[in-house]
Amino acid sequence: MTAPYTRYVALGDSQTEGVGDGDDLTGLRGWADRLAERLARHNPGLRYANLAVRGRLAGQIHTGQLAPALALRPDLATVVAGVNDLLRPRFDADEVAGHLEAMFAALTAQGAQVATLTFPDPSRITPLARGLAPRVVALNERIREAARRHDVIVADTATATVVSDPRLWSADRLHASPLGHDRIAAAMAYALDLPGSDSAWTDPLPTALPAPTGRGTVAAEVRWAASFLGPWLGRRLRGRSSGDGRRAKRPELSPVAVG
Repeated sequence: MTAPYTRYVALGDSQTEGVGDGDDLTGLRGWADRLAERLARHNPGLRYANLAVRGRLAGQIHTGQLAPALALRPDLATVVAGVNDLLRPRFDADEVAGHLEAMFAALTAQGAQVATLTFPDPSRITPLARGLAPRVVALNERIREAARRHDVIVADTATATVVSDPRLWSADRLHASPLGHDRIAAAMAYALDLPGSDSAWTDPLPTALPAPTGRGTVAAEVRWAASFLGPWLGRRLRGRSSGDGRRAKRPELSPVAVG
């Protein structure tokens, strides 16, 4: 690590908020919180804010979170957005990447080190999402290109084989599980070259899962569609979002407890 970090600000949607790692009653942790804890071990006095809100599109993150982030004057910022856009019927990779690049440019111009990540092909986790694969490829290409133009660090989680392990995902298959959030934090730490970080986040889990049977796969897809896809589509048809009425869980910089 070339310089100490004192102010870390996370911008994003549900993954950065921490959905899948804890709950709304006991509190969400998530990969950004986990990364902040790793940072704090080597940066005493680190303060951290998390502006992410579930359900937000890239444009909403740009318009709603960038200005507050700049006001906090971070020396490290993570910007992760685009998954909610991928799921919309009218997806435009250039438009989404434009919002990401605008955030990259503004934060780096103010002196922050910015980090982001790429997204795995969802069909590796959910066969019914096969049609989204070309969208993910297109968005990841643009993220890498924008990152190069602004010296943004990229944790390339899209390429790791382990991300298709279902144990890294919550039951809805849209959000990481606690183990998945921990792997994302480790990937970010490695990309940032934090002390003690390494490429172990890409290692397969020690015990392999048994191969699914054809009948078992079909039954699992039907259960998933009924439990998660149906309600999600219902919200879209009603013009609602999981983030309606929600605010950032950690809008101001505050110290990080290190366990």
